Amino acid sequence: MTLGNSMLIPIFSDMKSALKISQMQVSLTITVFSIAGAIFIPIVGYLSDRFSRKLIIIPSLILFGLGGLLAGLAAAFFSNAYIWILIGRTLQGIGAAGTAPVAMALTGDLFKGGEQSRVLGIFEASNGLGKVLSPIIGALLGLIVWYSVFFAFPAICLVSLLLVIFFIKEKSNRQAPPPFKKYVRGLFSVFKHEGRWLFTVYLAGGTCLFTLFGILFFLSDTLESKYSIDGVWKGLILAIPLLIMVTTSYITGSKIGKNFEKIKRLQLIGFGLMTISYASLVFFEKIVPFLIVLAFSSIGAGLILPGVNSLITGAVGKERRGFVTSLYGSVRFLGVALGPPIFSRLMDWSRTGMFVSIAGLTLFIGLLILFLLHVKGKDGKKNTKTKVRYKYV
Repeated sequence: MTLGNSMLIPIFSDMKSALKISQMQVSLTITVFSIAGAIFIPIVGYLSDRFSRKLIIIPSLILFGLGGLLAGLAAAFFSNAYIWILIGRTLQGIGAAGTAPVAMALTGDLFKGGEQSRVLGIFEASNGLGKVLSPIIGALLGLIVWYSVFFAFPAICLVSLLLVIFFIKEKSNRQAPPPFKKYVRGLFSVFKHEGRWLFTVYLAGGTCLFTLFGILFFLSDTLESKYSIDGVWKGLILAIPLLIMVTTSYITGSKIGKNFEKIKRLQLIGFGLMTISYASLVFFEKIVPFLIVLAFSSIGAGLILPGVNSLITGAVGKERRGFVTSLYGSVRFLGVALGPPIFSRLMDWSRTGMFVSIAGLTLFIGLLILFLLHVKGKDGKKNTKTKVRYKYV
């Protein structure tokens, strides 16, 4: 799923010149992918609850690969290539809806307790690893021809498809799905009692992805227009903040367990680091100090995302987990979708205004976490008499 967007970032300038389109039109190749995913994620989440996770993931990977193939063929052979690329990207977005969000629910099914948090940390790290590798892979493929990136998707999906078919074993004692009305009533009950903190946590994850892809979009444009850095070097530089985030995510996921007090504390620290980092970037234009300051925002995101995964996966039982985690996936997709076009507008408006605005956003979300996410209790292994409770005000 992460390859679906990040791999395109290094080829944006080549796509722009080859297709004779604007910067905003280039950003739409990410936006249509993410919006399509955001719309379909709740649908496939419900279907994965009703049938099985594996039954959803397999056709989703096939559709993802076919969308990439269509976009690549359009770029290579079609006269009106841009429209067909957008159609292919839309198909990819629909396919992506049934990959990582459903895999997150599957992780919640297969692992419990502290082990679940550790594996969800690996899940978030693998998500970040995709982001780290994708600009490098995209830049390398772009050396052949810019649209060769699209042809990489079917190959990657084929490998993933075979791994899922042969190595993922769902538990055989899966219960019969509840009637649709009962399922919906259960979801309304979840959001009625837990909705305020749940949506706050959704916003936390979505904000991390919004700022991450917005900054990558800004950095990609700046590296080429201001420093004339292109190709593999550009991909390597874009990978630096992502590598820092994935390393932090892995360490965080391995340490937090089910200690919800620690999770909240780390989220507050994370948003504090993001706010300070983005506000400070106003004063740094040279590439090396800029990347050093930006690294603190990546550390912040790495502290936040594994905890968000643990909170959301543990919010409901297995029978509704697919929908709740998939809705979170929709929010993440929307964050990715909105990042490039909004940052494109902010870049045209004011560099200072852009960084101050996103610093204000991360500060606001941090305050929501402080006041709306109330937790009691720690890991059940440490205190078996204490239930883990989420409270909202």
